[in-house]
Amino acid sequence: MLETLKMLSVRAYPPRVSEATLPFWSALREGRWMTTQCNDCNRQTFPPKAICPHCWSASVRWTDLSSQGELYSWTRVHAAPTIFAADAPYSVCIVDLDSGVRVACKLVERPGIDTRIGMAVEIVRLQYEDGDLFAARPLNR
Repeated sequence: MLETLKMLSVRAYPPRVSEATLPFWSALREGRWMTTQCNDCNRQTFPPKAICPHCWSASVRWTDLSSQGELYSWTRVHAAPTIFAADAPYSVCIVDLDSGVRVACKLVERPGIDTRIGMAVEIVRLQYEDGDLFAARPLNR
């Protein structure tokens, strides 16, 4: 189960939920971190897809996704687009999950921990007043 961080606001840019991604958002609402995995080549993809981008198979299933990984890259945004201006400054990152999937998302920094490339991070659920998002956060080590 993902740790849930309660956010006291609404999402600045809510995701578009489609029939194909509804299982992902439903699982996230329950604190589960999932994606699709190909039944033919056995590779996971993120974001979830109805067709495997590796071998083009339409035979995919929903599986758990590793919630821990390593910080591949990150940056702090100071001059934000208008829709995210109220959140600035904020950090975004790319995470290499332990399962081999690369994810781009918001980075929730921890006070007193210097953010650095290669550090261990975990995925957390951000529970906004109008729905959920996900983010990476440095592990407290």
